[in-house]
Amino acid sequence: MCRMLSGSVEPMIGGVRPGALKGGSFMGADRSDQQDEPGRFGRSTSHRGHFEPQREKKQLSRSFGVLALLGLLLVAAGLVGLVYTGVATLTSMFLFGWLLLAGGVIGLAQAVQARKSNYFWLAVVVAAVNMAAGFVILRRPEASAEALTMLAALLFLTGGVFRLVGSLVVRGSNFGLTLVQGAFGILLGLLILSNWPGNSLYVIGTFFSLALLFDGLSLLALGLAARRILGQVKEDQVGTGPGEADGVRGTAGKTVPGDQERSNN
Repeated sequence: MCRMLSGSVEPMIGGVRPGALKGGSFMGADRSDQQDEPGRFGRSTSHRGHFEPQREKKQLSRSFGVLALLGLLLVAAGLVGLVYTGVATLTSMFLFGWLLLAGGVIGLAQAVQARKSNYFWLAVVVAAVNMAAGFVILRRPEASAEALTMLAALLFLTGGVFRLVGSLVVRGSNFGLTLVQGAFGILLGLLILSNWPGNSLYVIGTFFSLALLFDGLSLLALGLAARRILGQVKEDQVGTGPGEADGVRGTAGKTVPGDQERSNN
């Protein structure tokens, strides 16, 4: 009777041999499937984590490329301004006038918004002065260039005198450099005053073009250096990437047979 029951039970269990149930092969298969799922999830997250830094690096490289392009445009504008100094002077005057006018309008709007403050009238006066100065510069750019040239010469003179006297009195570690800067400022101020107002059509334009040129060179150097550093970082990561991937695969291959042996035991 027991044999019949045992014989009837064995075929009813999905047509599987009793030895297979004793050996625990089904349990081992379930464990291997459960272990493969975290492995697949870990690989997907690792690929996602590998792509995100690459995307950020591409965005940084693109941003530094735009910065280098802006620097190149400024360098070109500075060189053109040095060739056509008269046009650069008038352009700088119009730009300065529009900036003053826009600043005055914005300042007046902010003063109206903060009309309950104690500095309301002071803000209104400053905004009105900026608007009036911008309007005058836009109406009379040549006379404005003459006035700004005189102002620049006086600033060079006073700055040079202060640097020269300060270097002689203090005599610090940068004594020679400060002395040369002061003498150069005084000489430049005297040269501007000696030809004023005839030189007012090219002095402001020359200074404006030199500022554009040096700013553009600094931006261009910064953008190219940053892109070079990002390229070196990418090469280092590409060189170390396959070794790390092989190591992960090797450890995965070593752990899976061990788990299968434990499940079979």
